[in-house]
Order: sequence, then structure tokens, then C-alpha cells
Amino acid sequence: MPKVLTDAQHRQFREQGYAFPFDLFSPEQAATYRERIEAYERQVGHDANRTLKIKGHLAFPWLMEIATAPALLDAVEDLIGPDILLFGASIFAKDGRDPRYVSWHQDSAYFGLTPHEEVTAWVALTEASSLHGCLRVLPGSHRGPALKHVETHAKDNMLAKGQALMGIDESQAVEMPLHAGQFSLHHEQTAHSSLPNRSTARRIGFAFFFIPAHVRPVKGRGRATLVRGRDVHGHWQPDDLPRFDLDPVAMAQLQSSWGAYRDGEVKQASDMAPAP
Repeated sequence: MPKVLTDAQHRQFREQGYAFPFDLFSPEQAATYRERIEAYERQVGHDANRTLKIKGHLAFPWLMEIATAPALLDAVEDLIGPDILLFGASIFAKDGRDPRYVSWHQDSAYFGLTPHEEVTAWVALTEASSLHGCLRVLPGSHRGPALKHVETHAKDNMLAKGQALMGIDESQAVEMPLHAGQFSLHHEQTAHSSLPNRSTARRIGFAFFFIPAHVRPVKGRGRATLVRGRDVHGHWQPDDLPRFDLDPVAMAQLQSSWGAYRDGEVKQASDMAPAP
């Protein structure tokens, strides 16, 4: 029996590649998390987008608290089953009147996973309305093949390589506005994007990347965290989880993973033959 998703939501995810909104915590709790992000930014002297990427959950134990919240994992379990690994997490923060945007892309392009069964949970730590530049999806795009991305490295593109899908019909886009404390879910092959923040208020969200335990890396043995159920497959080494805020051991893994993703020569899913 589903724990969170209704039959209609489950069908929508299966057919359209997304579902929203779901409640996770109160707006007051979201404001507390926002303040912690901004305290970190004051401490390090730069935008959190520069560092809390790919393995962002390794920076703070409280980010792992969000990732393992029962309401979040219950929704994910409805889609991928009871044995769940947290593969990664990334912040997406836009300032008020921010020209930065996220181009149309598939999360699967550089994740290097097989089979393609990852689910992204996008958690809003502030209001994320159309005016704020909320997430947009292209319904049904997850049912097609892995698409070729152009690495634009555009100045205001928030993606590491400015990777972008060309020729998207914008008239088919569906927005997924969220209130602070809510989350959305989308399949890793669902094309999605977000526009600049036209409001005066900041927009902050954290994307958490979940996979069923049988999913494996296309190459080598990656690292992930078992957050529910069992892992009898052994495709992943455990992450170095933070024992306290900015734990040097966990931060070393975060920085290494983000650097390899940002600067490394990573093949796109569209360039790789399916693993046997």
C-alpha cells in the first residue's frame, strides 16, 4: 500500500515523470534551515552554490536529517521501493532579482547510473513560486531516450557545465511551485529547468538524489548512503557522513566529488551504451 502518494499521483509520476506538492516541515522550520545556510555563507564568505553541490548533504548533520525525514522517504519509497540509497544532494539558491537560471536538462546526463531509476526530491527552504523561478518540468520526457546536452558554460547558468537541451517547446512546460517546507519529486530523465528569480526575496531549495539499492554506477564503485531498508547488492561504498558541522573528513569527500563532477571529463548518458 502507498504511504504518501495517491493512486493519481503515482500514475502521474509513472506517466508524466513528476509529482508535487508534498508537505515535509513547517515554514518556521524552513526558515531555521535557511538561516543555517546563510550563517554558513557568512562564515565562508561566498555563495553556498559554490560548494554545497553533488554531495552537499555531507556538510551538515541537519541536511542528513532532512534527507532521512520519514515523510520524505515514505514518498520516495512509494516510487522506488523500500531499499533506498541517498546518492547525492545539491543546493540551488537564487538571490532576489537574480539573473541566474537553470537550463533545460536531465539529471541523468552525468549521474552515470544504470538502470535509470533515480528520483530527485526538491525541498523548498523558502517560497518557490513562479515569480521566484520555481522548478519547471517537461511532462513525459522521462519516457524517451537519454538526450544529448550542449555544454554551454553560460555565465548565468547554475549548472556545472551549463549543460542544456536545445529545441525544447516552452509551451509544454509545467511549473511546480512550492511553499517553504514542501517538496516535489521528479524522475532523473524528466527534462526540467528554472527561470531567473524576478522577486525581491531569495529562493533556496535543496535537491536530494535517491536510488533503489539495485541501481549501480556505470563505471567503478561509487559512494552513497543507505537511508532505508537493506543493501544486499554492494554496488556502493558508504559516504563519510558528517559527525558535526563541516566535519573535515566528510568535507574532503564533498569537495572531491564536486570537483570531479564540475571539472572532470564525464561522459553523458547519451554517449554511453547501456551496461550489460
